[in-house]
Amino acid sequence: MSKDWMYVALTCLFELIWVFGFNTASTWWHWAIILVIIAIDFHFLSKACENLPTGTVYAIFAGIGTVGTTLMDVFIFGGEFSLAKGIFMVILVAGVIGLKLADNQHKEETDLKGVQ
Repeated sequence: MSKDWMYVALTCLFELIWVFGFNTASTWWHWAIILVIIAIDFHFLSKACENLPTGTVYAIFAGIGTVGTTLMDVFIFGGEFSLAKGIFMVILVAGVIGLKLADNQHKEETDLKGVQ
């Protein structure tokens, strides 16, 4: 895995941590920690966007955040899971994968044009 994709993974992880913090924070110092985590998260997000397509990075960031937050709500905070939620999460993940594949295809086409 390249360093840039490691930044994408880290930004997704830190996003889930601060979202969890939003649901559990109860004192001022909890909120201070959350603000530091958000700052770290956006640092990793900006680092990921330096060499990867911003649209793809943000789609992955938002998609994993959405799916992760929904699953966290169900499994940790006692939220309800429904078939509709499951279907829409699958559609969201399929869209993110499709966007990533489309970016790879465009990069390959651009590389091939540069070789000729």
